[in-house]
Amino acid sequence: MRLTRKYLVMISAMALLLTVVLSGCSLVGSKEASTSSAVGDNSSAPVQLKMIMLGPKPVDYEKVYTELNQKLKEKINTTVSVEFLDWSDWAQKYPLKFAANEDFDLIYTANWAFYTNQATMGGFLELTDEMLEKYAPQTWENMPKVSWDQAKIEGKLYMVPNNHVEVTDGFTLIREDLRKKNNLPEVNSLDTLAIYLKTIAKNEQGIVPFNASASGEMWNSWDNQTLMQKNDWHLIDPRLPLAFKLDDLSGKLFNVVETPEYKETLKYYKDLADNGVWPRNIVNNKIDGWQEMKAGKVAASNHNVLTLGAQIAEAKQEKRDMELKIVDITPNSKVNAAISTQNGTAIHSTSKNPERALMLIDLLQNDKEIHDLVMYGIAGEHYIPEGEDKYSAGPSSSQYPGYSVWGWNSHLNRDNVNTPQEALDIIAASQTKLYHYPLESFVLVDTKVKNEIANIGNVMMRYNLPLEYGIINDLNKGQQDLLNQLKAAGIDKVKEELQSQIDNFLAGNS
Repeated sequence: MRLTRKYLVMISAMALLLTVVLSGCSLVGSKEASTSSAVGDNSSAPVQLKMIMLGPKPVDYEKVYTELNQKLKEKINTTVSVEFLDWSDWAQKYPLKFAANEDFDLIYTANWAFYTNQATMGGFLELTDEMLEKYAPQTWENMPKVSWDQAKIEGKLYMVPNNHVEVTDGFTLIREDLRKKNNLPEVNSLDTLAIYLKTIAKNEQGIVPFNASASGEMWNSWDNQTLMQKNDWHLIDPRLPLAFKLDDLSGKLFNVVETPEYKETLKYYKDLADNGVWPRNIVNNKIDGWQEMKAGKVAASNHNVLTLGAQIAEAKQEKRDMELKIVDITPNSKVNAAISTQNGTAIHSTSKNPERALMLIDLLQNDKEIHDLVMYGIAGEHYIPEGEDKYSAGPSSSQYPGYSVWGWNSHLNRDNVNTPQEALDIIAASQTKLYHYPLESFVLVDTKVKNEIANIGNVMMRYNLPLEYGIINDLNKGQQDLLNQLKAAGIDKVKEELQSQIDNFLAGNS
């Protein structure tokens, strides 16, 4: 019944959109005019929007958003407030917002953050070409067509994706000073990483080699590198242990858990766990691994190169007494770029003001004044503009970090002047080595297997996570128990359904 009601409300919202008073709201004219005053004489009624974002609420949120709202009031006669879902429990709270039909207008979404799930359940408003051209004209003009196409589900669009190429491969951040101190080899492979981590565990008192927030996760934090990149695999969806080889033109799915590569990885992890590389309670951790590393309590982390580069810049700004280095432990793997749904913004299907929400998204992505403010904070306080495309940290930079502004990543993004050259070199090299594969823009539709996917996710959290963190002593039994539970949860049905979708997708794009 909930699904039906949401669709009815979505239709009502669309009817409202077609009948809303448009006087004074024209965005026709030059690009400069549309960025300075989308409402014109502000004769239309003022609107208050609510947006939901992921991550902790910044200390200076009120200060930044007070200034933002003054500018939004001038430009589109609109103000916005934000509710933040902290990283420790966002995955649990996010779907509850829709199940309870809470009153909000916009929400961060991504292929890893419930995009397909909520789009197919009626949680997001469908965005038509006409709506985008009228209410988000700059976004419509600046976004590559391929980005719009990648964000569509069964031919329909439910998010405004970010407009920024992002390399998604995982990299590792290490304490290079500790590597040198212990006279260890360069870290450039799984073997040399293991040597580094186990030596830190043995020789460096008070430092945990690796620690992370694993609570509520399904995979070991290293899997992106040790399993996927190492073998040139790609998960069809992070909620499922189903993958395909990047260079397999047939797109044949397989269960990662059944492979010999998975078993070898379990042995690798078990060795690390037995040598004290991470704490025994890691599967229940809700700590911020980067903050622990920055404080000198952790010796390694992993993420994409953009994030790691930003972390090094942050440590430099705070004059932390450590040498950090980004290393690639799978240097021969194929390089992947994110499709546009890696980050985006959706409109709640029950929003009473979808047209004004689109105007806001348009400004967030394309108005430099608005983009700079919401991305980096108040100039001179949270950041110092360095020319048109760079910035350095301001005296209060630590008061405005940490939440999901990536939904409006665009050509207006600034680079931190302290971003290490190694990160910039990796990014530049990656752009020339991007590997494009037939299923790059495939989007699964989980309507027929939604319950099975939810059950599989629960199984992966309960059985896979402790197995991959080396807490289960009998690896063979642990692997078999996981496989049995996945079978009971419906993995075969899901695999069959998704393989059918892949086959149809490839047939239609051949």
